Amino acid sequence: MTFSHHQINTDLVQSLIRKQFPQWADLPIKPVEKGGYDNFTFHLGEEMSVRLPRDEGHAPQVEKEARWLPLLRPHLSLPIPVPLAKGVPDENYPFHWSVNKWIDGDTARHDNISDLNEFAVDLARFLKELQSIDASNGPLGGDHNYFRGRPLTMYKFNQWTMDALDELAGAIDTEKCLAIWRRAQATEWTKPPVWIHGDINPGNLLVTDGKLSSVIDFGVMAVGDPAAELTMAWTFFDDESRKVFLQSAGFDTDTEDRARGWALWKALTTCVWEEDKESTAVREARKVIDILLKE
Repeated sequence: MTFSHHQINTDLVQSLIRKQFPQWADLPIKPVEKGGYDNFTFHLGEEMSVRLPRDEGHAPQVEKEARWLPLLRPHLSLPIPVPLAKGVPDENYPFHWSVNKWIDGDTARHDNISDLNEFAVDLARFLKELQSIDASNGPLGGDHNYFRGRPLTMYKFNQWTMDALDELAGAIDTEKCLAIWRRAQATEWTKPPVWIHGDINPGNLLVTDGKLSSVIDFGVMAVGDPAAELTMAWTFFDDESRKVFLQSAGFDTDTEDRARGWALWKALTTCVWEEDKESTAVREARKVIDILLKE
């Protein structure tokens, strides 16, 4: 079951809060302007947010964040979401949902970052902090996080990529793309699994006064191969800051090659799966492919 914005609205959230957390029933509720895709997000007063998973596939994120974020937070120098309460299903909404502390900041854009190189260093530092936390009991990547952290040799990834290359033949240099993909598949993460955020992108990075100030939305976190965490090198950073980011992250060339594979897979499938071939997402995906091919 998937919900639309018409089904998940302020009236539903007000009803859930009133029944399950009456102490907050008088607080104003309004949708968050950029609330993400996996969850519908609402302001609850000035200091809290309410997140409701879009569908059954995203519902496990609530339990995962409630369990793990309090354990990760003390080890990180940047603020991350703080779960305050977990709501339960009712007759109007069938999944668990969450109330979190609100974190101020604007989502990252090139025009609100003071120094892209400094931003790259700060993001790499955060990822290294996250990866240094004990991951021995963490959840391995799987259905719950779209297999982030798992090998790119998995059948799904390979089939999706091959199908995309077939469909895009003639429109891009599929031979060079295939070489990047095969190089990514030729290596593997041989160290113990580490914590990964799973969705490092500008929408989940908050900026205050021109600097990285918080990392949000850990719904697809897991433990595994950290290569997917590096894709912003090609999707967001420019030539100089890309080098700074990768150097600061400190991984070997094999991990960087797998990261290129993740970036390529996402770009190729976006070009194929998006219905509007002139959409912003497709244009950005084609830029990523161009960057990867020109390296």
